[in-house]
Amino acid sequence: MNRIKEVLNGKGIKQIWLSEKLGKSYNMVNSYVQNRRQPSLEILNEIADILNVDIKDLIVSNKS
Repeated sequence: MNRIKEVLNGKGIKQIWLSEKLGKSYNMVNSYVQNRRQPSLEILNEIADILNVDIKDLIVSNKS
């Protein structure tokens, strides 16, 4: 799972803006945001760069 939705909401950024910056369709970005599909590490790194956050901020840890 990822935290893209939380980071976008926290920064007040819309999914359509992110999709334009990524060069991906809105539907693809929406599927990442809704955790229906997980982005590759390469795409996740691009998202982190665009949002100016550490890639770790976009990932939910599986450790308790």
